[in-house]
Parts: sequence; structure tokens; C-alpha cells
Amino acid sequence: MVKALPPLAWFRAFEAAARRLSFTAAAEEIGMTQSAVSQHIKSLETSLGVALFIRRARGLSITDDGRKLLPQVSLALETLTLAARNFGTVPSKNILTIATSVSVAQWIIFPRLKEFTNKYPNTAIRFLSTIWPDDFHTVRADVEIPFGSQKQFGSNAIKLEPSGLIAVKSPKLKDDIEKSVLIETVGISDGWKLWGEVIGSNPKPKIFVDSYGAAMNLAIQANGIALVSNILAKDVLSTGKLVIADKNILPCNEGYYLRFNDKNLIAVQFSEWLKNSLI
Repeated sequence: MVKALPPLAWFRAFEAAARRLSFTAAAEEIGMTQSAVSQHIKSLETSLGVALFIRRARGLSITDDGRKLLPQVSLALETLTLAARNFGTVPSKNILTIATSVSVAQWIIFPRLKEFTNKYPNTAIRFLSTIWPDDFHTVRADVEIPFGSQKQFGSNAIKLEPSGLIAVKSPKLKDDIEKSVLIETVGISDGWKLWGEVIGSNPKPKIFVDSYGAAMNLAIQANGIALVSNILAKDVLSTGKLVIADKNILPCNEGYYLRFNDKNLIAVQFSEWLKNSLI
């Protein structure tokens, strides 16, 4: 059986960390959290069956296996970058291009989109799916909605509110947080561990996913309790498919940010519409 190729994000995290010899520096460079970089590299090491770094208190050193892998990964990433530049990265004048995660598209934009298309019937829209902040480096869009911190995206980026974290579950699930399976979103700085520190408990998640949207889908199917951004959960809570599992709201150091081309009229109109629709 052919071994599955590890995700590209794992290789990106490894390549940046190998060059910088720091998970923190790599995270700043590619727009991830330090915990996400660490998790991606750990996953890559598990997949390959080798240690790529020696982790020391004062920093990292790369192993012989890491040194052998680095030039091949660097060349592959450079080749992919050059290849991608030749295709579909330049927004059309007649199409509003929106780069965002599937979670934002599914849970925030799509439930409201008909209102926008009715208001601007001559506007065509193209969605580009992204997950991590560094994914936005490979596309050019009129509107971008990445997830991360203000430091990553600059002072001109507008944070979408509300941005706290809430615990949600299916109304079919009767257990509370202490007794239920907990769903964790990997790569987010604030999660169940911080929740436990604030609330005064020791929650131990058992299901791990890479997006709040996936966590919400699992919760809807009564697989457990998910800790998610309340801006994503707002609409689905109103439908009754999810309910609040705990009254506490955890302040979040990260959130969804809105960036747009202020010289593109339809991008400005979409951004204003989206901000107003969230109020």
C-alpha cells in the first residue's frame, strides 16, 4: 500500500522551523500559532517515523534526518510557489474574490449571502478556501478573512465580533462538560486547557480537529462538546441545532479579521455589508 503524503502545512512548518531553528520564529513567519507549528512538526515526525529536531531548553537543533529532508522540502515548496503563480491568482475585475476558511464561509457568510446577492445582483463572487494564515500568502483576493492575532494582520485589519470562545453541544447531549467527550480545535492558542485554568477545572479533550467549523459539525452530531468562536456559533445557536453547554465565555487572544482592497468598490461594499450584518 502506498503511504499517504503528509499535508503540505506540515512541510511548511518544518521548513520554516528548520531555517529559523525556532518554532516561535517559524510561527511568526508563516502566520501560525507556535502551538500549531509544534503540532504540525510532531505530526510530520510521527508520519515519517524519524525525529527532525532535537528540542533543547535554549532552542532547536536539526537532526541528520532533518538535514536530509530540508533541501528536498525547500525545493518542492519553491517549485509549487512558482507553479501556482501561473494560475488563477489575479482577481478578475468582474468577480469579487473572497479568501476565507470553509468555517467562515459555511457558518457566517453563506447564511447571509442571499441578502448581499439580492442587493448587488450584478456581482459575481468567487470563494477561495484557506485554513492557516500563511495560505493567504499564495492567493490574491479582494476580501480576506483570516484567523489569528492583530499583530499578524496589522492595524488596518478589522476584528470581527463577538470573538470569545463558548462551549456548545447538541440538545440531544445531556452530559455536562465534566462527563462529556470534549472536542478540541488544534492550532488555536486558546482552548480547553485555558478554559480549565479560568473556570477552575481540568478538561481533557478526546477529539481533535483543525477548525472550529469541523468542531461544530461534530457537536451537532452529538459527538461531544466543542469550544468554538461564538461569532461562528451565533446563527446555528438560533436554529436550535446547538445549545450553550456552559454560561462562561472565554476571552480569546485570536479571532477572525477582515481585510479588503479599499480601492475596489464592490470589496468595500461587501465588507461594509458583512460588518453590518453581524451586528
